[in-house]
Amino acid sequence: MAYQDSIHLRTFGHGDIHDITGQVEKIVIQSGIQTGTAHVFNVGSTGVIGTIEFEPGLTQDLPSILDHLIPPGNDYKHEQTWHDGNGHSHLQSTITGASITMPVTEGRLKRGTWQQIFHLECDVKPHNRQIVVAAVG
Repeated sequence: MAYQDSIHLRTFGHGDIHDITGQVEKIVIQSGIQTGTAHVFNVGSTGVIGTIEFEPGLTQDLPSILDHLIPPGNDYKHEQTWHDGNGHSHLQSTITGASITMPVTEGRLKRGTWQQIFHLECDVKPHNRQIVVAAVG
């Protein structure tokens, strides 16, 4: 059996992070799947899906460390081609990932107590994001 639905999220630009655990969990419950997997995917090349302990320190640390590792700048070939200010955004989202897959056990996401699902906006401008959740089992 397979079930698919979407979450729609308005972001406010680079570093905007949202806890989407409850929305993903709701879709998994609606699916009726008791044992299987849930795949969570950001549609677009500059958004990230992952897990984290969603607390103020880490939600500030993650975008900060990504900017430290891959800082904004004009030296990226993408920037030299498109001049849109988001070469670092594409690279940050590529190394962190656009999706995750989690187990579904007894009709719920199998995750740790402090493990929440987040969406991080890496682009420099706001977006209306679509996050697709597919439950299979």
